[in-house]
Amino acid sequence: MLETNLIERVAAELAIAPRQAAAALALFEEGATVPFVARYRKEVTGGLDEVQLRDLHERAEYVEELEERRTAVLTSIQEQGKLDDALRARILGAATKQALEDLYLPFKPKRRTRATIAKERGLEPLADLIWGGTATDNAVEQAATGFVDPEKEVPTADDALRGARDILAERFAEDADVRAWLRDRMRSTGIVHSKVKPNVDAATSKFSDYFDFSQKVTDIPSHRMLAIRRGDEEEQLTWGIETIADEMVPHLQRRITAGRRAHRQLVMVAEDAYKRLLEPSIEVELRLELKQKADEDAIAIFGMNLEQLLLGSPAGERVVLGLDPGYRTGVKVAVVSRTGSLLDTTTLYLHQEDRFPVAIRELVERHQVDLVAIGNGTASRETETLVITSIAGLLNPPKVVTVNEAGASVYSASDVARDEFPDLDVSLRGAPSIARRLQDPLAELVKIDPKSIGVGQYQHDVNQTRLKKRLDDVVESCVNRVGVEVNTASVPLLSYVAGVGATLAKNIVDLRDKRGGFKSRKELLEVPRLGAKAFEQAAGFLRVRGGVHPLDATAVHPERYTLVERMAKDLGLQLKQLIANDAQIDRIELKQYVSDDVGLPTLQDIIAELRKPGRDPRVAFVLPNFREDVRTPKDLQAGMRLEGVVTNLVAFGAFVDIGVHQDGLVHISQLADRFVKDPADIVKVGQKVDVTVLAVDLERNRISLTMRKEEAAKPVQNTQPAQSRERKPPPRREPPKPAPPKPVPAKGTIAPNGMRFT
Repeated sequence: MLETNLIERVAAELAIAPRQAAAALALFEEGATVPFVARYRKEVTGGLDEVQLRDLHERAEYVEELEERRTAVLTSIQEQGKLDDALRARILGAATKQALEDLYLPFKPKRRTRATIAKERGLEPLADLIWGGTATDNAVEQAATGFVDPEKEVPTADDALRGARDILAERFAEDADVRAWLRDRMRSTGIVHSKVKPNVDAATSKFSDYFDFSQKVTDIPSHRMLAIRRGDEEEQLTWGIETIADEMVPHLQRRITAGRRAHRQLVMVAEDAYKRLLEPSIEVELRLELKQKADEDAIAIFGMNLEQLLLGSPAGERVVLGLDPGYRTGVKVAVVSRTGSLLDTTTLYLHQEDRFPVAIRELVERHQVDLVAIGNGTASRETETLVITSIAGLLNPPKVVTVNEAGASVYSASDVARDEFPDLDVSLRGAPSIARRLQDPLAELVKIDPKSIGVGQYQHDVNQTRLKKRLDDVVESCVNRVGVEVNTASVPLLSYVAGVGATLAKNIVDLRDKRGGFKSRKELLEVPRLGAKAFEQAAGFLRVRGGVHPLDATAVHPERYTLVERMAKDLGLQLKQLIANDAQIDRIELKQYVSDDVGLPTLQDIIAELRKPGRDPRVAFVLPNFREDVRTPKDLQAGMRLEGVVTNLVAFGAFVDIGVHQDGLVHISQLADRFVKDPADIVKVGQKVDVTVLAVDLERNRISLTMRKEEAAKPVQNTQPAQSRERKPPPRREPPKPAPPKPVPAKGTIAPNGMRFT
C-alpha cells in the first residue's frame, strides 16, 4: 500500500479523490480483482469504473517501482560519499523515472570513456580550473603547460586542454537540467525522417511511401511510426530524428559560459558535448519514446477491437453446421448441438458435386440444423455456393453465415482442442470451432491466443508484455461483463472469471463432470482450493441456471441474497414472484434498504438485475443484407452503394466486409462529413454500415470505400437492386477448379476479423 502522500499524487494525476484511490488500493491489497471491485464495491470506491480502476492499479505499480528505484539511487550515491542535501532534495522531488535517471547519470558506474581516460592522466584539476569560472582563457592555456607529461600520453599543452574539455563535455552532458531542456526542445522541434536504403527495389517494396518521408515528432501517428520501424527492421529503410544544431548549440554555449571567463574553451566544450554526447543520447531516448507511444496506441486499438469482437452478437443455442473450407485437403465439416457438443464430422470435397449436396442435406435433416457457419478462408466462396445449392430444396433451409476463421488453425493444434476432442483428427478440430464461434463468439474465442485472432495493428512489433497484459485485461473484462454459465463453460472461459484462474477452472470442471453439474453457487465452495476469498470474487459472475436458489442465475451476488429476500418479504411475495415482475419491483422503496455497506448504486444494480435476470449485455443477433449481384471485387464499380459489416478498426480508418471476400477500407477522412480524430468515435467492430465504393484496385487487391453522405448523394453507376442473402440458389456451376493460394498479406497489414453474413 502506498504512503498517503503518494496516494494523493496518484489520485491527482487520475483526477479522482484520494479517498477513492486509497479505498480501491486497499481492496487490491486484500486480493480483490478489478471486475469485482467495479461491480460489487461501488460504495467503497465512490463508483470508480473498470477503466479508472485499471489505470489506478497501473499507476500505483509505476509509483511503487519509482520509489524502489529512488531508494536504490540514494543508497548508491550515499555509498560513493557524494550525496549532499541539495542533491537529496532533487532526487526526492523527481516525479518520473526519466527525471530520476537524469540525476543519477553522473554517479552511475560507466564504461571507460574519453573523460575517464583524461582523469586517469591527471587532467581533472585543469578541467576544474576551467569549470570554476574565475580563470581566463589565457590563464587556462598557461596552466595547461604544467600538465604536460609524455609518460601519461599528454605530450603538449593542447593535448592537456583537449583532455580537460573531454572531462567537461561529459560533465555538461550529464547535467540533469541541460538534458531536460534539450530533450524538450528536440521533442518539440525534431523531425522524424526516413529514407530508402541503397539497392532496394521501389517497385516491389511495401515501404515506398517512406522512401523519403518526414514529419514532426509531435505529429507523427502511431501507424506511420510502426511502419517506419518495420521498414528499418526489414533493412529497407533508415530513419532518425533531425534537429537544428544551429539553434541548439548556441543556447548550450550561452548556458555553459554564463558566469565563467574561459569562454574559448567552454564554447568548444558545449559544441563537443552536443554533437558527441547529448544529441545522440537524447535521440536514442526519443526513438524509444516514439516506440513506446506507438506501442501504446497500437495496443489500445488492439484491445478495443478485441473487446468489440468478443462482445459480438451470439447466435445462441442453435444447432450449427460448421465448415472449414479447403481445396486440396477438402472441406472439414462438423455439426454441434445447441450447447456446443460435437454431434457429427466428415470431410467433403468441392469437386465431388454429387456427393457434396447429398451429404450436406443429410446432415442438415438428420440433426435439424438451424444455421450453417462457413469459415472465411481459402475456398470459402466456392463452399458457400455449393452449400446454398445443396440446401435450396429443403422445406426450411438453414441460413448460411460466413464466419471469421482467424486463429482456427492455432486452436486446432492447441492443448485446449486436444482436451476437448481427444479422438478427433487435428485437421477436423477447426470445423466445430467455427460452428461454436457463431453460437457464442466470446466462449469460443477465449480459447485462442488473442494475438492470433487478427484484430491488431503491427501486433508482433509492439511490447509483447504490455500487449499480453492489455489483452488479458480485455478478455477478463468481457467475460465478467457477460457472465459465465458454470455448468457448460470450458476451462479457458472459466479461467477468466474474476478470482478463478487456470487451476481453479480445471478443478471446477473436474468436480462438475464428476457430479453431473452444480445445483447452486454454494456448491462451488466444495471445489478443491476454492476458498472463501475466491468464492467472494467469482460467485457474482458465475451463473447456475435452474439452480436451487432463484438468484443463482443472476448477477446478484450471494452476499446480497438476504437483502433481496427481505425486499420480497416486505412486499408479501415469494422470491420467485419478485424476479422479472416489473409491477412488483416498482413498489420497492430503495431508500429503506440503504445501510452502512449498501448504498443506492448497489441497490440500483440489484433492481436492474431483478428486472432482467441474467441479462446478456451483447446486442441481438441480426443478419445484414448483401447485394446478390456483388460477389467478387470484379463485380464492384465506383459509386455502388452497399451494406457492410465493420471487421477491424485501425488508426487510419475502418475495414468493412461488403460480401466480396476482400475487406474494403474506409479511410479516416471518409468516415463522416466532418473531421474525425478517432475511427472509434464513428464505428465499432461488428457494426452494420452503409458504404459507397470509391475505387477498386484489382492488381493490388484494394477496395476504397466511403461513408460520407456527400459521396453517397452522387449518382450510382450500377443500379441493380440490393437483395438479401436469403435468396434462391445460384445456377449450377461446373465443378470449381483449385484456385491459386490467396496472397498472404504483407506483415503488418490488417486481416479481416468480423463476421460476414450471407
